[in-house]
Amino acid sequence: MKDQHAHLYEQQIDSTQMFDGKLLEVRLDRVRLPDGSEATREYVVHQGAVVVIPLLDSGELIFERQYRYPLQRTLLELPAGKIDPGEEILQTAKRELLEETGYRAGEWRYLGVMHPCVGYSNERIEIFLARGLQLDAGGQQLDHGELLDVFNLSLDDAVQAVRDGEITDAKTITTLFWAEKVLRCGW
Repeated sequence: MKDQHAHLYEQQIDSTQMFDGKLLEVRLDRVRLPDGSEATREYVVHQGAVVVIPLLDSGELIFERQYRYPLQRTLLELPAGKIDPGEEILQTAKRELLEETGYRAGEWRYLGVMHPCVGYSNERIEIFLARGLQLDAGGQQLDHGELLDVFNLSLDDAVQAVRDGEITDAKTITTLFWAEKVLRCGW
């Protein structure tokens, strides 16, 4: 497939690390465009993340309300988190579900991947469905400095929250699309 679209590819000439933080890296690359001219590309390098659709036996989904500093407000989101170096994505999903909600799942299904910010980041978010949920005796195991509220919403209420502008987080909106298709259309 790559060769079929070779007329669109940009070739890296050089790359400079502009910032290296705990969560991400920022790079500035010089590239050769297909027409032979040069351009620069600024982008964020991210280790990737997972998002989980936690489906309770009642049919409701588990959500979180969390303050997001860059936006200076709280957001409604599905449980999610970054992939640690060397960690398998299913293990990340299990860890994040337990840490953030206090639940373990008896059944896991991988649904797909999304790329939330293709214009300036290589971040990928792996999407999982979790069923057969049971509260862990230890409860939530939040990371240091992580504060969030956990609550349940029906799929209909969650979709309505997207329509009403209450849910604006891209990973949650995309994942709710998957949830609708999997739960209602048998994908």
